[in-house]
This record gives sequence, structure tokens and C-alpha cells, in this order.
Amino acid sequence: MKERDTDGPLESLDEWEDDLKDRYPEGGAAKPKGEEEFRNYDDPARDTVRTFYRLNHEHQTLDFARAKRAEYAPLNRRTMGIWEAVEFLNTLVDDSDPDTDLSQIEHLLQTSEAIRADGHPDWFVLTGLIHDLGKIMCLWDEPQWAVVGDTFPLGCGFSDKIVYPEFFEANPDSQKEELQTDCGIYEAGGGLDQVTMSWGHDEYMYLVAKDYLPKEALYMIRYHSFYAAHREGAYDHLMNDRDREMFSWVQKFNPYDLYSKTPERPNAEKLKPYYEDLIAKYFPAQVAW
Repeated sequence: MKERDTDGPLESLDEWEDDLKDRYPEGGAAKPKGEEEFRNYDDPARDTVRTFYRLNHEHQTLDFARAKRAEYAPLNRRTMGIWEAVEFLNTLVDDSDPDTDLSQIEHLLQTSEAIRADGHPDWFVLTGLIHDLGKIMCLWDEPQWAVVGDTFPLGCGFSDKIVYPEFFEANPDSQKEELQTDCGIYEAGGGLDQVTMSWGHDEYMYLVAKDYLPKEALYMIRYHSFYAAHREGAYDHLMNDRDREMFSWVQKFNPYDLYSKTPERPNAEKLKPYYEDLIAKYFPAQVAW
């Protein structure tokens, strides 16, 4: 029996991505965070997104993220190949999305095929295929707020560039003065490697892929949901020059992540041999998860 991604306020994980597209429309500037934009209580979909972010911002603490990273970093949950992981994610049903009935595999292939059509390097194409595979944590009973959502640094002040910043008032870290300065426990310009990010599918997939892909691909995977930085310009004071250079790749990746979904259904079986060969170029047959 297929699993459903409904263990939380969102009827579908795609509700979060749809909200992102509302905030960052294709070809346009980011929408302002005004009352009309983010507090439309007459819109049930908006209300579920608000509930999701309230839970996310309340529970994503420094201690929680450190504990989750320690739990998942040994990569001892399962051993499987990358395409097997794609098929495993495909057991996560998203039949509540009114706009499309595409499977998880087809969503991933839309992203990777759009990248391939634009002539990017093969590792970039592969990144498009695998960047969301960390969502398999939903199949291991993680709550939605610990799998998807905009990511942000913990251990320092919460930026008002993060969506729904008012919900951080309920986060226990907000009451710890040492964690609410601009830099908090970090050194200015020390680089994002020193920073603990909120826990989610980005960081988990980074842990899985970090020994296999180029650093540009790893930045795309690890920070593609860090919208406060790559779309709003926040947290530059924590970055070093290497981060700034690599974030140009995160920004190149973002349009494919947000805007590649179409009603047109890719032929997964026809494309599978190409992607199996591409996967074999970078990953071993069996990968620790």
C-alpha cells in the first residue's frame, strides 16, 4: 500500500512549493511580506501553510536540528541505489494536488529534464533528479515540518526575511539571548559550514551525497530551500567568499526547482536507462541512507 504525505497540516507537500511560487513568481520580484500577502484567512490553502510554518518555526531549535543530524548522519537507515530511492520516494502519494496527477518520479524527471534541455553539465542534471530525495524521511514518520519548508540558520538571530517571522516568538531559542544576536554562536564571515541549519530534506540529502558530487552540486542540494539567503539576501554576514561564489549555482538551480512542473508527463521508463548510466558515473550501486 502506498503511503500518503498527509501526516501534518499540509494536505500535500506540494502546498509548500506552491506557496513558494506565490512568493517568488516566475520572472518577477519577490512578493512583499505584507498583511494582504501572508494573512489571507479566507484561503484554506493559505491557512494550512500558515499552520505548517507555525509548527516549523516553533519546533526547529538548535538542539532539535543537532539531534536530528546526529540521528541521520550515520546513514544507517537503509542501503539502496539512487534509482531505487527514487522509486521508494514514489510510494509517497500526492493525490490531493488539484493541479496535477504526476507521480513523484515524474516531478523529479521534469526538473532534471528541464536542466538537461538547457545544456547544463551532467552533474547538474543529476542534481535535479536527486535534490528532493531527502523527502523519503516522510516515509520514516518524520513530521512535515521536519522534512520540508524554508530552511534557516539556528544558533543566531532569526531574520525577518524568513517567511512568517512572527512565529519564531514561540521558538524556545528566541528566549536565549546568546542565540539571538546577529552572529549568535558563530564567527562573522566564518562560512556556512560552521552553521547548523534547520533540519529537513536538504541537509539529509547533502549527508547522503557529500562524498560523490561536485561542490557546486552539494551547495544546490544543501541550500536550495534557504530562500532567506539566495532570494532575499539575508545572512550574508555569516558567509565567506566561497559561499558567495557557490550560491551563484544555487541561484542557477532555483528556477528549475520552482518552475519546471508542467502537466506534460515525462516517460519514466524511456528515460530510466539514461539516468541509470548517469547515476553510475557518480554513485556506487548501493548507497547508505
